[in-house]
Amino acid sequence: MLRTTLAVLSLSLCPLFAAEGPVLDSMDEASFINPKEKGKVEVVEGKAGKAQQFSFDDACMNVFIYSQKIKGTPEWDKAAGFSFWVKGDGSDKCGGIEFIWNEDYAQRYDCCFPINGTDWQKITIAWRDLINVLPEKSGTYSPLDPAANAPSKLGRLSFGKWWYWRDYGKHSYTIDDFRLEPTIETPKAEKPAGAPLERVLAKLKAGKPVTIVTMGDSLTDFNHWANKKANWPTILQNELKGKFKSEVTIVNPAIGGTQLRQGMVIIPRWIQKTPEPDLVTIAYGYNDFDGGMRGPNFQATYLECIDRVRRFTKGKSDVLVIGTAPAATRWTEMGELSEAAKKAATEKNAGFVDLHAVFHAAGKENKSRLYASAEDQTHLGPPGHELVAKAVLEAIEKGGK
Repeated sequence: MLRTTLAVLSLSLCPLFAAEGPVLDSMDEASFINPKEKGKVEVVEGKAGKAQQFSFDDACMNVFIYSQKIKGTPEWDKAAGFSFWVKGDGSDKCGGIEFIWNEDYAQRYDCCFPINGTDWQKITIAWRDLINVLPEKSGTYSPLDPAANAPSKLGRLSFGKWWYWRDYGKHSYTIDDFRLEPTIETPKAEKPAGAPLERVLAKLKAGKPVTIVTMGDSLTDFNHWANKKANWPTILQNELKGKFKSEVTIVNPAIGGTQLRQGMVIIPRWIQKTPEPDLVTIAYGYNDFDGGMRGPNFQATYLECIDRVRRFTKGKSDVLVIGTAPAATRWTEMGELSEAAKKAATEKNAGFVDLHAVFHAAGKENKSRLYASAEDQTHLGPPGHELVAKAVLEAIEKGGK
């Protein structure tokens, strides 16, 4: 089962590859720099010859093991991406890759790969599947492309996890044969032909069990202090159970403080255990806005995120975009993010919940009551969570129309 799951995830990153490209690092000799603590790399037996094993201790946040050898060249612009062989430790921790683009540490391109298989598996990653996890100053969405953000300017390849992963437990994996791939065929992310949420609605009406994945930031995160008394995913779960008599499972990978792009990177983590959920909800915005994200950039990122969810779930999941909820202290400023999310959802035939409009209607007389406390007018209190759950429930009941 573990090997099967890993193969599926590898295919989800970039499924088909043709002739092998030039080797960037055979991994036969030590070519990475050990960090000061909480991690090490050592030469071990490989798939063919030698390989390098990367081991990380518990609490390994921001611990990276850097390559001394792998760095972009003009040849990279002619390739479709890269590949490597991995032998995991059998855990669900996942491994992380990061490149720094053009020596600008504000432009970090990240990717997540599974390590839950203990046999050798090939991971193939297209340039576009590396995600720039911070908004660029230009305010434009910049996937890697030879005509724009050229792969040839990628440098400082490292294995490790930046701050937004949350899961920094002990783990290890072995890497062999890191090379360029001349061609990579990425599966299309097909839009549903009917109403955006008609499949999950049909299962609910039939009383069948339903699984919902709730991607998001601190407004969704079960671990955030403001969500302990009440949180909208649990309220929604109870409402759906009561109304449709279905068994509803909530999978909540939301992490407080994160932005949409960072949530996109770690999709493979929840895919391992929940490969084909019935519904995926996506709710981000406040932290994105803080980071410099604005309307056009947010729309482009959401377009990519919707496609990515559909690719990873093999088109089996309905997608519901939840527009950015305003904060009482930022009541109108983030409206452009909500509008951008709506445009992306419309283009991709995904469901959409306009929380900007919902909160403005509900908070017309007293907006402060929707939030966690008089001191915290950003995170939601029970009335705010109930409002979100009600809006999401209504969207599902309408099939996302």
